[in-house]
Amino acid sequence: MSKEEIFWCKTCLNMSTRNRIEFDENGRCNACVWSEEKKSLDWKKREKEFLGLVKEAKSKNSGPYDIIVPVSGGKDGSYVSYTMKNKYNLNVLCVTINPPTRSEIGFNNLENFKKKSGFPLIEINVPNQISKKLNKKGFIEQGRPLYGWTTSIFTSVMRVAKYFGINLIMYGEDGEIEYGGSTESKYKAAFNAEFIKRVYLEGKTSQTFDDLSDVDKYWWDFDFADLSNIKLAHWSYFENWDSYRNYIVAKENYGLTEKNDANTGTYTNFAQNDNFLYDLHTYLMYLKFGFGRGTQDVGIDIRRGALSRDQGKQLAEMYDNHFPENYLHFYLEYYEMKKSEFMDVLDFHVSKELFKKEGEIWMPTFKIV
Repeated sequence: MSKEEIFWCKTCLNMSTRNRIEFDENGRCNACVWSEEKKSLDWKKREKEFLGLVKEAKSKNSGPYDIIVPVSGGKDGSYVSYTMKNKYNLNVLCVTINPPTRSEIGFNNLENFKKKSGFPLIEINVPNQISKKLNKKGFIEQGRPLYGWTTSIFTSVMRVAKYFGINLIMYGEDGEIEYGGSTESKYKAAFNAEFIKRVYLEGKTSQTFDDLSDVDKYWWDFDFADLSNIKLAHWSYFENWDSYRNYIVAKENYGLTEKNDANTGTYTNFAQNDNFLYDLHTYLMYLKFGFGRGTQDVGIDIRRGALSRDQGKQLAEMYDNHFPENYLHFYLEYYEMKKSEFMDVLDFHVSKELFKKEGEIWMPTFKIV
């Protein structure tokens, strides 16, 4: 899409460059349309769907746990696990796939969750060298520096579910629906491995993982067993999703702490701050598509009524184009790359239609309207 063809949502700042996004006849993105639709949605009906999934899973479970909730110690997994236990009295098994380049605050928040929540928690440290290889391959080939880890938060959790005989896994929000993307799961309570591979991983799993041996891809294998009994779902399907509410619940009950300063590329300090590579992920998102972490946070706050569009526009313009300079040495060490090699990868993935290079930094040639 050329610079002349791009446009922004009339309600928030979602760009037409975003993968799989849809706009209605009034110029509103599907995230904003969904935000309005939720106000009149029959949530009781969806709760019954959830209880039906629970009943079905319990009838097939072979162990003591009713449900798996993937957690990181952050706000969303903490809120979902809290809700499963305190509202629905379910026996919850929590699972963490420890991320690469983990931050101190991420480590501390998970420790707080372990100490204060009382949930059994399985921590998985996927093989570091294989994980690094996959993340580096994702970074170089797709501009997705966390591709290996992003995959493992599905595949490794499903492997745990199979091992423990648990047939329901509850993730947090469906980003495609909540933030703009594919709408095909809008009225579907559960999803499966094929949907993950096709949509979340954009059909690139074969080229990324197929050169691994069976042993090496153990924690990334979608086809290790018959998974037909295991249902995966997002809690945002069953309850009106509110990330700020989740933050408050996690803070009050499980000791979640936020950073003292805002995260790179945005004005918020309480989300996605446990992994230095996430800052690179959102910067690459900006270079590839023209919107960054600031724009994403602005959209969330506009849709929940905390910001006007004009206020959001000012914040996005102020924060989006922030290269994560503070973490560059971590990236070079982790990927085992020279700075010139690293910068070449950024240059390869940047949209030349939307940016021009000034020194070492790519600057936007567009203005948000």
